[in-house]
Amino acid sequence: MNKTDKIYVAGHRGLVGSAIVRNLQSKGYQNIVGRTHQELDLTNQADVRSFFEEERPDVVVLAAAKVGGIHANNTTPAEFICENLQIQCNVIQSCHDYNVKKLLFLGSTCIYPKMAPQPIPEEALLTGPLEPTNEAYALAKISGLKMCEFYKKQYGDDFISCMPTNLYGPRDNYDLNNSHVMPAMIRKFHEAKVSGADFVELWGTGMPLREFLYVDDMADACVFLLENYSGVQHVNIGTGKEVTIKQLAEIVKDTVGFAGDIVWNDSMPDGTPRKLTDVSKLHELGWQHKVELEEGVKLAYEWFCENIDIARK
Repeated sequence: MNKTDKIYVAGHRGLVGSAIVRNLQSKGYQNIVGRTHQELDLTNQADVRSFFEEERPDVVVLAAAKVGGIHANNTTPAEFICENLQIQCNVIQSCHDYNVKKLLFLGSTCIYPKMAPQPIPEEALLTGPLEPTNEAYALAKISGLKMCEFYKKQYGDDFISCMPTNLYGPRDNYDLNNSHVMPAMIRKFHEAKVSGADFVELWGTGMPLREFLYVDDMADACVFLLENYSGVQHVNIGTGKEVTIKQLAEIVKDTVGFAGDIVWNDSMPDGTPRKLTDVSKLHELGWQHKVELEEGVKLAYEWFCENIDIARK
């Protein structure tokens, strides 16, 4: 990429997109274009093509998606697969038609089989059944990844994909009905501390193992790939380190300063028992994470407290 390239970041106000914008700006990329959902509906093909016709971006980062936690994925699967497929088809096809020179498609490690080998290598894709609670979202993301692969194969387009692990940090979604585990815990423990509650109830057994990556580290890896990678295979982005959900809960509890107990509701689903990414490919390319979990949780909680009114929406 060149510093003067026009870079369109789809989803520039979200957790992922805003972090990528921050990283690009810190590295001297100033010609960055973004549109809110109100300004551009990415599920509308005609609107997307009109945007590309007008703006003619050189580089596109597709970080826009319909996302949510276990509850949202499990109860509204039709919306998750339909909206994400529409967004991906419209943006990726437009990138081809309008000669975008580089596209980065962001997926998620939920694309891998529920019982994938651990840590999960990129080659594990499509080797077994998916986790049922987020199957719709995973299928959409697999399709987007494969679209990039097929456009590269058929047309030679420089379209690459990356699969970040569980992300957290500034501008995360703290809605308790559809947020992911980290922001949900931060909000629950904070509100319990403020209200003087005796305990916080969390879903599941707390035994599943998860990997967490601070979003600004993820953004740094994405820009690194834009600058250094043009391979066909997607690339995992993560830390290569894992904790149990119980361990995470204790870290969040201590960071927030909640003095009560944790009650585990084991009648609720745990999701995938273990999900650790094999990041050896990314390490071999020359990138490693910087922010460790305890520091990242502290930074995330500080942002939540400073932005509590918008975080709770």
